Amino acid sequence: MKHFFTSILFIISLSLSSQELPKGFSYVNDISPTIQQELRYCYNNNFMGVPVDGYTEPVLITSTKTANALKKVQNQLLKKGLSLKIFDAYRPQSAVNHFVRWAKIPSDTLTKQQYYPKLNKRNLFKLGYIATRSGHSRGSSVDLTIVNLKTNEELDMGSPYDFFGNISHVKHSKLTPKQIANRMLLRNVMLTHGFRPYSYEWWHFTLRNEPFPKKYFDFPIK
Repeated sequence: MKHFFTSILFIISLSLSSQELPKGFSYVNDISPTIQQELRYCYNNNFMGVPVDGYTEPVLITSTKTANALKKVQNQLLKKGLSLKIFDAYRPQSAVNHFVRWAKIPSDTLTKQQYYPKLNKRNLFKLGYIATRSGHSRGSSVDLTIVNLKTNEELDMGSPYDFFGNISHVKHSKLTPKQIANRMLLRNVMLTHGFRPYSYEWWHFTLRNEPFPKKYFDFPIK
């Protein structure tokens, strides 16, 4: 009887932490369970310093086509003792709206020293760091890095994830040879499996021929 109730509780837990996704979307963990994740927008460890609207559970969702491509990337990295770590994937429009509201409050500079120390928050729109639409909401963009499985540490990419500054540009001139090599490793493995890089953010990639190129979704992450 104890095992019966345990099973029932497990099923209830699954139903509370998942949802029926729109056609063409999948949970990344269902397709490639070895991919690591650190979904900062669910918590306070992000450039706003608060949990972001729409991020109800720390689960990864992408278009199914993207998840299958990520699996190929992961399989290649695993052979080298490495793994992907994803920071963000599908992003609801409600989260983008939250970013926009935050950007319009110049007095809220709680995270300035960590994420944009050399920038005036008023300029984040003009510089392209915050926008009213995000490719993430189409379901085929991902923010990620590479982890060394032996040490479980991220490879040194020269700047933190989501850092607003020139040092996050892929080919920034003041990187060390090792940092350049790490960025090129990430770039090349993603290119090999059909992803398009973004020159201003070393961590950002979008699947080529994405399935929803003009549609922005707003279902919650849970």
